[in-house]
Amino acid sequence: MSQADRVSMSEVVETGHGNAMKPLSMVAEAFKQAGIEREQIECLVVGLGPGSYTGIRAAIALAQGWQLARGVKLLGISSADCVAAQAQADGIIGRTSVVIDAQRGEFYIAGYEIGADEQREISPLCLATLADVREREKAGDVLIGPEVTRWFPDGRVVFPRAAILGNLALTRTNFVPGDKLEPIYLREAQFVNAPPPRILPQM
Repeated sequence: MSQADRVSMSEVVETGHGNAMKPLSMVAEAFKQAGIEREQIECLVVGLGPGSYTGIRAAIALAQGWQLARGVKLLGISSADCVAAQAQADGIIGRTSVVIDAQRGEFYIAGYEIGADEQREISPLCLATLADVREREKAGDVLIGPEVTRWFPDGRVVFPRAAILGNLALTRTNFVPGDKLEPIYLREAQFVNAPPPRILPQM
C-alpha cells in the first residue's frame, strides 16, 4: 500500500465520529473513502497507549485477527511517540516532556529532544507524580500532551492525529507477530479476591 493510501486511511478513521464502538464499520468506511480493497493492505499499525485500556485492547484484537486471516505485518507505536511527532509537526522544538494522565494522581511521562527533522527519546516512558512533572518543567522542559494544561497552565496541548501514527509507521520496520502486541500499561496488575458467598438464613 502506498504512503498516500496509508495516510488517507488514517485520516478517515480519525474522523469517523459515531463509530467508535464499531471498528469493522470504521474499516469498511475507510476503505470506501480511500478507494482501496482490504486485499491491498500490507501492514497495520496499532497505537499501544498509554490511553484507554479497553480501546487499545480492542484495536490489538482486531489487528491480531487480521494478521491471522490475511498474514499482514503488524507494528505497535506508543502514544508518547505520537504526541512527540505531532508536536514536531506543530512546530514545537527543543527539550520536551510528553505528559499523559495516568489517573490515581499520577502521570505517564517521557522526555524527547525535538528538532526540525526528527524527535529523539531521551528518557523512557514511566509513571510520575505531580511533583516529578513540575521538576521537569522547572528544568526547562516544555510540557506537552492532550490535557496537560489541566495541571500545568504553561504546557502546550498536543493531540496526536491518526495520520501521524501512519506516518511514523512508514519510518519503521520492527514488525511483530500479533501475540507480541501488548498495551503499554506501566502499573502492575492488582487482583482482589471476591468475598466468600453469603449464606442466607433459612426462612
